[in-house]
Amino acid sequence: MKAMMLRRIGEPLRLEEVPTPEPGAGEIRVRVEACAVCRTDLHVVEGDLKHPKLPLIPGHEIVGVVDALGAGAEGFAPGERVGIPWLGHTCGQCAYCASGHENLCDDPLFTGYTRDGGFAEFAVADAAYVFELIGYDDPVAAAPLMCAGLIGWRSLAAAGDGRAVGLYGFGAAAHIVAQVCRWQGREVYAFTRPGDREAQAFASKLGAVWAGGSDEGPPVPLDAAILFAPVGALVPIALRHVHKGGRVVCGGIHMSDIPSFPYRDLWEERQIVSVANLTRQDAIDFLAVTAKAGVTATTVRYPLAAANEALADLREGRLEGAAVLVPR
Repeated sequence: MKAMMLRRIGEPLRLEEVPTPEPGAGEIRVRVEACAVCRTDLHVVEGDLKHPKLPLIPGHEIVGVVDALGAGAEGFAPGERVGIPWLGHTCGQCAYCASGHENLCDDPLFTGYTRDGGFAEFAVADAAYVFELIGYDDPVAAAPLMCAGLIGWRSLAAAGDGRAVGLYGFGAAAHIVAQVCRWQGREVYAFTRPGDREAQAFASKLGAVWAGGSDEGPPVPLDAAILFAPVGALVPIALRHVHKGGRVVCGGIHMSDIPSFPYRDLWEERQIVSVANLTRQDAIDFLAVTAKAGVTATTVRYPLAAANEALADLREGRLEGAAVLVPR
């Protein structure tokens, strides 16, 4: 099969012909129809996330059709459309797994990081961490839901029930969670790169009541702010825009250092929290909401061989919505 391989950190991915993987016990093989490109993929390729499996096929927002089942794999049949997310396996035995916090597992595997992912024609996954996508007829539109949507959903839950929600970085995750917020009756305040009028117009189109640069203040105090942009300097800025008891949620897996700031900005029970990975229950809950909320992912398609171009466009902020690789 064809796959985009990461051989060394910091080097471009290379299109290679590699053996088609065989599913092991409890695994399924999926013929990849689409794999969205996530900022986490950038962090893996550029070395911000340490100790990836090498060589590695990146990609963890995978939608495809079940192609083969390994021994003991249950719950799926060949021809079914499924989604494969970032969380690829957990130990099931540590205190976190036992308490319903498998996203914090002590011995996990992650798709496209510590096990091969979906920048390829086929991918193998642990069947217990794969989700049915019944009714999702467009695999390209469904692919960003597998991480951008899921991490946005978990971040929104961490933000609490407040009405006025600020979203810093209006990319793949924010443009999905904004639609969920609108369905829930919340107000979205979108913060983009300063001067990025196209992104601000995109946010307004998706229902944001206000859109401006991250160097601007919103017209009202926020109940919560979610940071999808991996810029630590935005944390104290967001803190100053949430009211007493407000919460700032850091939704990324990697972020530049947070600069020092006056304790006064945190006082009055403001909070800074982070979101890590996801649980399978997050996916079940989120996928139940997307159809009701009428969530539609905006995508830009790339052929598999253009994965480096997609990563560069993501890095430079040239995308509206999410980049998606289409292998065939």
